[in-house]
Amino acid sequence: MQANNSHHLIAAAQRRATATRRRALAALKRMDNAGQSISFDALAREAKVSRSWLYTQPDLRAEVERLRDRPDPSPAHRRVPDRQRASDASLRQRLEIATQRNRQLEAENRQLRETLSVALGEQRAAAIIGSTPRHAEKRISCPTRPC
Repeated sequence: MQANNSHHLIAAAQRRATATRRRALAALKRMDNAGQSISFDALAREAKVSRSWLYTQPDLRAEVERLRDRPDPSPAHRRVPDRQRASDASLRQRLEIATQRNRQLEAENRQLRETLSVALGEQRAAAIIGSTPRHAEKRISCPTRPC
């Protein structure tokens, strides 16, 4: 009578199933981190598993469908991995900081225009009257027209 060695076959099948699952999860993570387009076909090729096996794995199937159905960015930009996407609060804070900086720059531009306007007025008046303007040491020229 032959010994029952089926436990070896069962253990080998379990190791193969574990390795297959590990490959699929690693491939899915690599594809997402690289910003690649996720589909069952692409994942099957990347992980070297069958598409039919992927469909039988509920958690993998749900993750592929979730990643596949996310909004598609413009073709010129790569997809950003989920873990690197900015939160709404972070985006709002960045927008608020940019708006504040924009206001500061507008105020600075307004002040610089006023200062330039005064200096050019003084330079023009000095040229007409023939006196030295207050800002003579800082010669301001009018590049587009004569002062």
